[in-house]
Amino acid sequence: MGERKRIGILTSGGDCAGLNAVIRAVTRCAVDVHGWEVLGICRATQGLMSRPPQVMRLEPHKVDPILMMGGTILGTTNKGDPFAFSMPDGSVRDRSPEIIEGYHLLDLDALIGIGGDGSLAILRKLAQQGGIKLVGIPKTIDNDVGITERSIGFDTAVNIATEAIDRLHFTAASHDRVMIVEVMGRDAGHIALNAGIAGGAHIILIPEIAYKIENVCRYVKKRQAQGLDYSIVVVSEAVCTEAGETIEQTKSLGECRLGGIGQYLADRIAKGTGAETRVTVLGHTQRGGIASPLDRILASSFGVAAVELIAEGKYDHIVTWQNRQIISVPIAQAIQNYRVVDPEDTLVKTARGLGICLGD
Repeated sequence: MGERKRIGILTSGGDCAGLNAVIRAVTRCAVDVHGWEVLGICRATQGLMSRPPQVMRLEPHKVDPILMMGGTILGTTNKGDPFAFSMPDGSVRDRSPEIIEGYHLLDLDALIGIGGDGSLAILRKLAQQGGIKLVGIPKTIDNDVGITERSIGFDTAVNIATEAIDRLHFTAASHDRVMIVEVMGRDAGHIALNAGIAGGAHIILIPEIAYKIENVCRYVKKRQAQGLDYSIVVVSEAVCTEAGETIEQTKSLGECRLGGIGQYLADRIAKGTGAETRVTVLGHTQRGGIASPLDRILASSFGVAAVELIAEGKYDHIVTWQNRQIISVPIAQAIQNYRVVDPEDTLVKTARGLGICLGD
């Protein structure tokens, strides 16, 4: 064993399945293999704002049971930019110095941040400003972190969406309905494309491929003419109207969130085809539940790799999955671009080859 270190770990941004598997892997590798101390930081950067900082000491025997658990035992938040933090009185304050001070008050040698592109960008800015030795781990059900082929949480989200589609086939066929399944995907259509193919959807609409409602209706009518009086439509929440307008819903606290494209399509498909339509919005069910075996394996591999980067003194890097192996790259490079669906992607070609309508 080398020099004894004290490292911190936090989960930031939206939750997803597999986060606890990362926490477990980091703890087991850091404590059992390297003899280090691990502090779990509660509620992401908000835990570092608190005085004293809110942390929990992580030990292998405490984290062993959390491998398959959904969510994160550390808690997380996707609200509040620490560089422009909204205060209760309506003012905005830069609270980054408090976060940086919290890191140093804990006498940490390094910090592992688990997050999507937005969270990692904020953590990197904090690290550069405050001398924080940061290693990143990508997680997002949208699978849109730039350079990695897979992010933690994506596989579980696809599994959940696929199971929902599987179940809807039977009720759609029984009632001769068009069933529309609206799935998550803030900027990219990876969940819709993957789950749609796996679930045997007839129509898949993603933000990367422009659609025409007349093409969708024509496809439904074609199936009706063939005696197939039901259809399954999978649509990403980020798909816009034909006019290019984003559909959002205002929540009770005044927040705007993507959602509603499913009902928009249902109204127009019903009008254009005469088919009875129903909408299922999966929403946050895609984030919850037991992590899939693949997400547990990926999370475990990422956690161990992140600890080894700290052991090597290789900071400002993120672990990624490329060509069936873990490769570390600079965080700035990894989050430079969103990983959206390429219209020439293999899965897009697969969908077309299966006769699935993409609306174009």
